[in-house]
Amino acid sequence: MATLLLVIIYLAFISLGLPDALLGAGWPVMQPEFGVPFGFAGLVSVVISAGTIVSSVVSSRVLRRFGTGKVTAVSVGATALALLGFSMAPSFWWLPLAAIPLGLGAGAVDAGLNAYVAEHFESRHMSWLHSFWGVGALSGPLLLAALLSGGGSWRTSYLTIGLVQVGLVVVLAASIPLWSRVRSLKTEGATPVETEHQPLFFPLKVRGVKFALVAFFFYCGIEATMGLWGGSFLNHAKGLDPATAAGWVSAFYASITAGRMATGFVTMKVSNRDLIRAGCVVIGLGLALMVLPLPLPATLSGFLLVGLGCAPIFPCMLHETPVRFGSTHAQAIMGFQMACAYTGTTVLPPAFGFVAQVTTTAWMPFLLIAFALVLALGTEKVRNLKAD
Repeated sequence: MATLLLVIIYLAFISLGLPDALLGAGWPVMQPEFGVPFGFAGLVSVVISAGTIVSSVVSSRVLRRFGTGKVTAVSVGATALALLGFSMAPSFWWLPLAAIPLGLGAGAVDAGLNAYVAEHFESRHMSWLHSFWGVGALSGPLLLAALLSGGGSWRTSYLTIGLVQVGLVVVLAASIPLWSRVRSLKTEGATPVETEHQPLFFPLKVRGVKFALVAFFFYCGIEATMGLWGGSFLNHAKGLDPATAAGWVSAFYASITAGRMATGFVTMKVSNRDLIRAGCVVIGLGLALMVLPLPLPATLSGFLLVGLGCAPIFPCMLHETPVRFGSTHAQAIMGFQMACAYTGTTVLPPAFGFVAQVTTTAWMPFLLIAFALVLALGTEKVRNLKAD
């Protein structure tokens, strides 16, 4: 039963990643059709991010009341409806409306599944879970590219992914009893954990949580800034043509995905804490190669090293949540961690955009070094923390 449920969870994370890069990849053909300014994609992105942040913060209360299985099924259903809404949008202003259930659903799925896997499965499954998200994130733009090259429409990609989500909802609905059975098997013989009602923001008072939230905020800032501005850095500062630079951004995400797949095996021998520290060191080495006046191959190697360094940090930090803060508070804290992660993704890349506007994109690795130092500080502050 546990293996079957894991397969379903992996499928859910692939579907979670499928639409994530679709808006950015499809906007160059969507924008002329809707006849709106190019920057309007940011409005849709902000609505999605706001929804994920809100649903992550309140997720623990919803999950406690209805259970992970039901919440996941309903949330994936909301994202399916949103994607189908994107595919049929008659004008631009339908997109921000459809983005509301997309963000709310994605945030609930992300927080719920991460909390469930952290509590009931080994660390390797958390790493593999997030590598499957990478598979989905890479597959969405590939599907779009194949459809466009064949003369198809961007709408077909949203429709296709929406129908995939509908199929997943059917599977998730059928599997609802499985979630409680696996939970019972995993906790058989253990002392039941009492989860008393707590104020919404009580996780902020738990020892060490604020440092963990800082780490999540800056980790996601590093990953998202590399993804958004890495191509511009390689183009403007290093002289690569736009197509080649874009290819190296894809390689950055591929290195994260491959690194997380490998991390799943490494966790059988190495602790989460050591992998988090090693990831910070590798990020630092990669950024050093990008900053130093070295030949272009060294810069590109640094680009990939940053991705490999990112690979273990996020899943290993998530998996440590019940260990650091206890099962009683883990679900609520997980929601806050995901909210800070989404906030870092939303805030820090545009912040560098303002910096680059008045200076140059060549400053990107310098700013990321500052982010990486704060990330390392946050992770070290909670490195040896264990719940009482």
